[in-house]
Amino acid sequence: MSEQHRARRSGGILPGLVKGLATTARTLTRPTHTAEYPDVSPALPPRSRGVIALTEENCTSCMLCARECPDWCIYIDSHKEELPPTTPGGRARQRNVLDRFAIDFSLCMYCGICIEVCPFDALHWSPEFEYAELDIRDLVHEKDRLGAWMATVPPPAALDPGSAEPAEVAAASRPAR
Repeated sequence: MSEQHRARRSGGILPGLVKGLATTARTLTRPTHTAEYPDVSPALPPRSRGVIALTEENCTSCMLCARECPDWCIYIDSHKEELPPTTPGGRARQRNVLDRFAIDFSLCMYCGICIEVCPFDALHWSPEFEYAELDIRDLVHEKDRLGAWMATVPPPAALDPGSAEPAEVAAASRPAR
């Protein structure tokens, strides 16, 4: 080691130690902020992510959420149902009927990809985060439990005043052809 390097290294120990002690002394004088969680509910930020909620009426069983899930924790079962023709001489249609929609929260990593890819707004973030279970098998939540959390989903944020009108609203306000 060179003389200059040794001098720089030994000269840096004492000031570094003093800085560390000063930081410790400053921290000792500040009041602590202890979160007393079970007794006092935390103040969550708006639109915080807790659990995934399901609007069953909007789900068409398209399976996009299950295919895009990196953890494969979404299970969907459905069957096809035949609808009668809407006009005389028309053709009968088929639609998917949702039988089972379940999310295994023991596998879920809460990335939100399923919510982003859903084209029908069937999945939403709920701020509920208290759903711990004693048995890991109870973390598979079925559609009835996922649907119960829809009551806790906050309404979407208002549009900016200067933003363009959504295409859906503009199309609905146009006169029929």
